[in-house]
Amino acid sequence: MSGAHSHNHGAAHSHGDLTFRAALASMSMALVLLVLKSYAALATGSVAMLGSLADTGLDVITSLVTLFGVRLAAQPADDNHRFGHGKAEALVALFQVTIIIVSAASIGYTAIIRLMSHAGETAKPEYGIGVSLIAIVLTLALVMYQRYVVKRTGSVAIQADHVHYQADLMINIAVIIAIALDHFAGLHSADPIFGILIALWLFYGAASASKQAFRELMDHEWPDAEREAFIKVAEQHAELKGIHDIRTRSSGAHRFVQFNVWVDPHMTVAAAHLVMDEVEAKLMREFPNTEVIIHPEPEGAAG
Repeated sequence: MSGAHSHNHGAAHSHGDLTFRAALASMSMALVLLVLKSYAALATGSVAMLGSLADTGLDVITSLVTLFGVRLAAQPADDNHRFGHGKAEALVALFQVTIIIVSAASIGYTAIIRLMSHAGETAKPEYGIGVSLIAIVLTLALVMYQRYVVKRTGSVAIQADHVHYQADLMINIAVIIAIALDHFAGLHSADPIFGILIALWLFYGAASASKQAFRELMDHEWPDAEREAFIKVAEQHAELKGIHDIRTRSSGAHRFVQFNVWVDPHMTVAAAHLVMDEVEAKLMREFPNTEVIIHPEPEGAAG
């Protein structure tokens, strides 16, 4: 069992490094864009750009919290947190959702006020469009990296950040369209209308990001396909006569499974213990960063 636990610890450390680097990349990019968009928002007076700036400012805050959260979640279990600190990621994700909702409400309100006031066209459109194009390139690179990290770690905090930055891509595209329509086509209502659309998109992103966080905090079972794959591997050991009462849950990058197995009723305790060790070791090799607890029962016993 020591080899399997060592393998699990190595996987957890690797996942922690990946999520930390993803959070650091997110914060660094948000700081760069905050400076660029501040200048562009002042120069253009665009409410769509203002909304994009507000979103980026909140990105800095959420990225800092995410950076702290994924670092905390990567900490190993201790005497007070025997199941680890993985749920810190879900809490961070919910914090991000709250920030996104506040941001969306603020942007929507500003856009509606401008739409009702019939404000004039935006100034210096090349600044707003240029900064938005830079933001698109940088955000696209970050989103691709986040997708890789989420695939490797299953981090809900990085997933929430990923959803947010996917929305940012749409926001930056919307800013370009809004400024172009406002300045070059004379459609002055386009800018606040796109501001409202950006706010609605953010609300949608918040709902999507919150779903996985709530699932994790409520100890939702793994997806059916993953549970079936896990059981299939467990059943490969010849000494097991059946598996039942499987329970699964996730906590950040850490996952937990416990289940009961039937074994030969004449098997000694020592022999049963050896079989359980073999099954657990194989499962943890096939499903890295997963803690497995197995309870053996004599075949024929009531489940």
